[in-house]
Amino acid sequence: MSLVVRPISRAEHLAFVARRPSVSHLQVPSWGDVKPDWEAESLGWFEADGRLVGVGLALLRPLPGVKRYLAYLPEGPVIDWDAPDLERWLRPMLAHLKGRGAFSVKMGPPVVTRRWSPDAVKAAIADPGAHRLRDVPATSEEPRALALADRLRGMGWRQAEPGGEDGFAAGQPRYVCQVPYAGRSLEDIHGGLNQQWRRNVKKAEKAGVKVVRGGYEDLPVFYGLYTETAERDRFVPRPLPYFRRMWTALTEEDPDRMRLYLAHHDGEVLAAATMLIVGGHVWYSYGASTGRRREVQPNNAMQWRMMCDAHELGAHVYDFRGITDTLDESGHLLGLLRFKVGAGGEAVEYLGEWDFPLNRLLHKALDLYMARR
Repeated sequence: MSLVVRPISRAEHLAFVARRPSVSHLQVPSWGDVKPDWEAESLGWFEADGRLVGVGLALLRPLPGVKRYLAYLPEGPVIDWDAPDLERWLRPMLAHLKGRGAFSVKMGPPVVTRRWSPDAVKAAIADPGAHRLRDVPATSEEPRALALADRLRGMGWRQAEPGGEDGFAAGQPRYVCQVPYAGRSLEDIHGGLNQQWRRNVKKAEKAGVKVVRGGYEDLPVFYGLYTETAERDRFVPRPLPYFRRMWTALTEEDPDRMRLYLAHHDGEVLAAATMLIVGGHVWYSYGASTGRRREVQPNNAMQWRMMCDAHELGAHVYDFRGITDTLDESGHLLGLLRFKVGAGGEAVEYLGEWDFPLNRLLHKALDLYMARR
């Protein structure tokens, strides 16, 4: 029998998430409040006996001029991706979203396909013949993920190629860097830092860098550093109201869903970062720093404090989020990859984002619009 997909309350959604070991922060109800240009809906998957067996946060973006929507489930939905009868899970979702006026559905199955150890990434960077991480042999592979990709194609889903600059996708990152925590002591995690990282953490401590937790009132300080970082690293910054909305929405849902860290030295904040927490998964979300006094290593000090706090929270993974899969020395994001992998992080590839065109004409029009952008 098919599952039934219908809207659920935020309370039902959150209760289901609380029972799971890992759910993306993009799949909790409050994330819909962070995105005011999208209409958010919590969806539930129900068995015939009324049991709730899956949830998803669907974001609906209206197409200008018509009441038709792009439906997006970032890093979701939260369903049984190992189910042999996957069509039973996805068909009613598509039917519900089509009834809501969706012309296309985009989702990001939270399924890992490959992992590269820190040593494997280091060797790949040093190899002049290696240009992209995706072309380098992985340390481990997940055969079930490859089988899942074949099944999705067979159902009519289309895989979105990892696009964007230097391998960053236009949607959610396909390649991320994660430090595994499960079953590891803090001493073991510290031992996983490379020599440069350990030296920099010690240097920051000797120099008197102090890392403290901030609050809503400190967001303008964070934002000043963030805009400086955006100019230096050549990306378009989000506006300050976005971070204020993010803080308010997430912390109203759970007081410890979002944290802000500030690295001080001689009365000046040199670096700041946001951290997100859902169950045992902790993410480094947004980072910012000034170019001044970099010799005191505020970024290493701040990240190490965040990593320690994540361990204290009982996290099973510390997630550095997106990385480039470009290994060429000319890539300006390669330094960020080195920094994250130097903390003992594995490079992780997810299955990526998938599209299902419910109206092929409108879907193609959207593709052409996005390509022009």
